[in-house]
Amino acid sequence: MCGIGGIIDYNKKVNSRSLVESMLRSISYRGPDESGIYHSQFATLGNVRLSIIDIEGGQQPLSDPSGRYWIVFNGEIFNYKELRIDLEKKGISFKSHSDTEVLVQLYAVYGKECLSLLNGQFSFVIWDKVK
Repeated sequence: MCGIGGIIDYNKKVNSRSLVESMLRSISYRGPDESGIYHSQFATLGNVRLSIIDIEGGQQPLSDPSGRYWIVFNGEIFNYKELRIDLEKKGISFKSHSDTEVLVQLYAVYGKECLSLLNGQFSFVIWDKVK
């Protein structure tokens, strides 16, 4: 079990980093192995992680290679290995062996249509730095 949290604040009225840190502390029991935060001008995403898949390389938040899309993820994509193979056939390369990276790469290619390709149980947030 992991945990995710985040704030999107276009008005910059709150200290979103501090609030997300507080959120993660309150759910730290869900992810005792590590935690991470992505913070930008309008978005702050955080994750606490229970390492099961790709213990060494599955840290979050995680981005696609361009740095455009950032993800925090909780759950499991059961068919991520098959999806990864399909993405590799399209020329996509991977830095990790995590289902999280497959998901963010899948989103970068297919957008929200990627949801119909997924088999699993999960929740996630993807921040698009451009849109």
